[in-house]
Amino acid sequence: MMLVGHEEPWREWRAALQSDRMHHAWILAGPQGVGKGSFALAAAAELVAEPGVPQPRPEAHPDIIIPEHPPENKEEAKKREAGEAFTTKRSIPIDEIRAMQHRLNTRPSMGSRRAVIIDPANDMEKGAVNALLKSLEEPPAGTYFLLVTHRPGRLLPTVRSRCRMLRFSPLPAEEIDRILIANEPQADADARAAAIAAANGSPGAAMGFVEQRLGTAHSLMQQMVAQGDASLALRGRLSAELGARPARERLAAVLELARAVLAAELRQAGPPRAAASIDAHADLTRLSAQAPTYNFDAGLLAMEIGALLAGAAMPREAAY
Repeated sequence: MMLVGHEEPWREWRAALQSDRMHHAWILAGPQGVGKGSFALAAAAELVAEPGVPQPRPEAHPDIIIPEHPPENKEEAKKREAGEAFTTKRSIPIDEIRAMQHRLNTRPSMGSRRAVIIDPANDMEKGAVNALLKSLEEPPAGTYFLLVTHRPGRLLPTVRSRCRMLRFSPLPAEEIDRILIANEPQADADARAAAIAAANGSPGAAMGFVEQRLGTAHSLMQQMVAQGDASLALRGRLSAELGARPARERLAAVLELARAVLAAELRQAGPPRAAASIDAHADLTRLSAQAPTYNFDAGLLAMEIGALLAGAAMPREAAY
């Protein structure tokens, strides 16, 4: 993915890098998918680089250490050894942190600095967090930590107190569009617009949404919010667009897009339409929470989504 935006975090990071008192631990906090992980890797590459010394790719740099989510079990470990796709554990275990700490007992390979990236830091097991805390309290010389997190409040206060916070904001639509054009050149303007609307400022989310080809669904939703759907024709077209047996990922994308369309309506609608949009948005939020658990009929779900959107335009219209 292209590294665009986030000028303020870059300014703060580079100012610290050029100072004589570079903090040894950083928390990179912000919404999921805004590019914190990519930033961490690029920032680590700047940190460990030595003038006049050719540097390998950040992903393969010996002085950039990234504890991983290991294979879920022995069978998955065999798949990894065979070069096949494998399922990982949901958390970063203490063994990964201890292996990282063992490497910190040696000097950096190519210069005077090394970087440790933990992404996401929220995924560490309790024992792993306690082990990491010891390194944060007494960091080896030349070692710097970058903890990527979507929920900094879930990190232990003792961890947060030893780190400097670097905050990341959602990217504006034009910057996400540049990323999509560069990385998804096959996506047309409508598909990109739908992905941007659903992504809420997250280029990572937009990359996922653009694969769902939501351009037509986006147009239908905007029409419903603008003019209602008394004949149910738009709802029928939305149902056909969703498909008879859509994947869970597509259902989630359509629901997120519908919420984004209503959020955009809320920003410009006056009463009583604003009140109707608020109610519809709340109902869509509940529906989104239920969707991963319940096996909804796709056609009925599309009709329900359409009814909520149309109700924002026509408050008197009851939900389907």
